[in-house]
Amino acid sequence: MTAADAAALWRRVATAQHGPGYADAYAERFRALAADGQDVDGEARCVQRLLLPPARVLDAGCGTGRVAARLSEAGYDVVGCDADAAMVEVARREHPDLPWLVADLAELEPRETGGCFDAVLLAGNVVPFLAGSLASAAQRCAQLLRPGGLLVAGFGLDADHLPEGCDAVPLAVVLEVFGVAGLEPRQQWSTWGGDPLTGGDGYAVLVLRTQ
Repeated sequence: MTAADAAALWRRVATAQHGPGYADAYAERFRALAADGQDVDGEARCVQRLLLPPARVLDAGCGTGRVAARLSEAGYDVVGCDADAAMVEVARREHPDLPWLVADLAELEPRETGGCFDAVLLAGNVVPFLAGSLASAAQRCAQLLRPGGLLVAGFGLDADHLPEGCDAVPLAVVLEVFGVAGLEPRQQWSTWGGDPLTGGDGYAVLVLRTQ
């Protein structure tokens, strides 16, 4: 699967779930969850535990900008990128003060982002959606990170934690691909809150570091 195939898969899945206006529906869903008192900021708090502001963070697969906006409010220097122009359009509309890029992560260059980063965040099941292009995306993430920089990735490991139509990628495969890219595992959790990862968990949060 190429990066273009991965983007097409995401659009098919999102359209099947939310219709052609999926980008606005996605943003509204999280607004409703927050208004109902549910926690929607776990990813941002995870980054905050790992790095102090004003660290520079790339939110790769930023969607409508929810996580990047929270990090910016906390004092981080954030850039958001996503291959889906519709999602980025919503991010630009709702958070016009932040830099947003419509870009394929596997082809993103430091010159496009204004330099390298202290951390790259892959939330929202970006890893399984990348699937066959994960190796090239991992290499690019490593190139976008400063020495000692962190890659933070959260993704489902089974059907209960993935949208319909998105296949799971085994954790061992993900770790191997990141390792080939020069990213060493530092932490493995089952939630963004840092709960330990065990053999039966359906979700993983990985923290990896450039060598």
